[in-house]
Amino acid sequence: MPHLTVKEPGAQPERVELRDRRFTIGKHSTNDLSLSEQLVSREHCEIVRQKDGKYLIVDKKSRNGTYVNGNRVEAPLVLRDGMAIQVGRAQLVFYEDGMQEEVGKTTRAREQGGPATSASPEPAPSWRQKVVAPVALKRSIHKELLERLDLKYEDFDRQTDEEIRAKTVKGIRQIVDEYAAELPRGLTRAALVKEIADEALSLGPLEDLMADPEVDEVMVNGWDSVYVERKGKIEKTNLRFTDNRHVINIIRRIVAPIGRRIDESSPMVDARLKDGSRVNAIISPLSISGPTLTIRKFAAEPFQVSDIISFGTLTRQMADFLALAVKYRQNILISGGTGSGKTTLLNIVSTFIPRGERIVTVEDAAELNLPQEHVVSLESKPPNIRGEGAIPIRKLVINSLRMRPDRIIVGECRGGEALDMLQAMNTGHDGSLTTLHANSPRDSLSRLITMVLMAGVELPSRAVQDQIAAAIDLVVHTARLSDGTRRVMNIEEIVGIEGDIVTMQPLYLFRQQGFDREGRVNGYFTATGAIPQFVGELKERHIGVDDTLFTPSEQEQQRTQKKLSRR
Repeated sequence: MPHLTVKEPGAQPERVELRDRRFTIGKHSTNDLSLSEQLVSREHCEIVRQKDGKYLIVDKKSRNGTYVNGNRVEAPLVLRDGMAIQVGRAQLVFYEDGMQEEVGKTTRAREQGGPATSASPEPAPSWRQKVVAPVALKRSIHKELLERLDLKYEDFDRQTDEEIRAKTVKGIRQIVDEYAAELPRGLTRAALVKEIADEALSLGPLEDLMADPEVDEVMVNGWDSVYVERKGKIEKTNLRFTDNRHVINIIRRIVAPIGRRIDESSPMVDARLKDGSRVNAIISPLSISGPTLTIRKFAAEPFQVSDIISFGTLTRQMADFLALAVKYRQNILISGGTGSGKTTLLNIVSTFIPRGERIVTVEDAAELNLPQEHVVSLESKPPNIRGEGAIPIRKLVINSLRMRPDRIIVGECRGGEALDMLQAMNTGHDGSLTTLHANSPRDSLSRLITMVLMAGVELPSRAVQDQIAAAIDLVVHTARLSDGTRRVMNIEEIVGIEGDIVTMQPLYLFRQQGFDREGRVNGYFTATGAIPQFVGELKERHIGVDDTLFTPSEQEQQRTQKKLSRR
């Protein structure tokens, strides 16, 4: 049964069940919940059950307002489990069902000398099973923690992160022991201590998600809505923050160490965590639904080529071909949609660069993690608070040409830097790599033309196409399929230009053949049998190349044989 726990100043907490469709709260005795507080209006607010079973809280134009999780209720608001409601000085907590402890009974038992609940020796459950502590309880513990630690006398600059955490956890344990009788059923003291310590010092509810190797991306859509991507599928979690202010504090904790800031004057930010994970945050007034945080996780150990082969992203035959192309300095463009694995593939392909070469990487937010020793990493700089001092990727690409690079790797082309990248490829910096967003290999060339024109240089379209045909050797296109898997769909070679069209020939393809019973995509990779131009040049120089790299798969050979037999 949905219910409220009600705590008035100087009174014991009590449980009140929400049995009727409308539940009124106010000072007058005719209300379902009558509060004797001076700050409470005669008819203060009401809780209404909807047809879909959800509960709304509505302020009845009260004099002092109704607050939920610290925010004033201006319009009907959907209540969710654990939400804290403040009416005057009375504290109410909404529960969706009867799984929580009866706070009033357990509190009285503690005051009468009853036994406290013993701490569970079991480890805290994962984020998929854990019981989340009520917001009101966490707020109370937070408040007492700040008072007891007396933070204004702490010199944090002289303490390590481990020392600060140890001192904080010790204080939290002492406070949690005092609140043991008020813990919801299923929530252990150890789990609550960890939850509050994470919120005070780390990423709060996101800590467990960041530690889960199966989670690829974390998406926070306001304080009470946290989603994750696992194995290519998006699912909602039961985790939530204390309120929107808590989310903003976490965002500021992320961006402060790298000199970024976020507030109303600068409501968007790109940043990264210590492990390299990419972070994007946007807050009010741009985000109407509340502060939004998106974290693209960075693998603790970068994927190797053997990993993506085992994932089914490509075959050993295709990987060996890409290694050959990189070794002999082919310029490669990796295209694909958002989340299709472009950066992961770029990172792996970059490992094929011989270790004796000087590599310069240029990125918006540093994500590449190359094993070679001679690597120089450059990262763009956003404008300062006055809107000055920005250094975009384009300037870094231009500067990288003066750094004596053997290879230039641009994390992603998004604008005018595409022109400078093409110029570098055409002026002796062979073997360069970059990525861009596109829906197909052909679409990637169209987007490249558009980005070159964004550089502000008036060039005829034919001149741009000539530049592309001369600069790019291979286009590798990736995609995330409907079952969440990522595949290299095409590897195509640019062979020249005919009329107004840059001509391409496919070297490798992924052919889809429907779905299995569990909804997974069926298909196979195959070479087309075409031989790239640079392979012919290698053979002329008497450099051996394994011709089996370009042999079509057995499925493709059978498919071709069937076509011929029909004729």
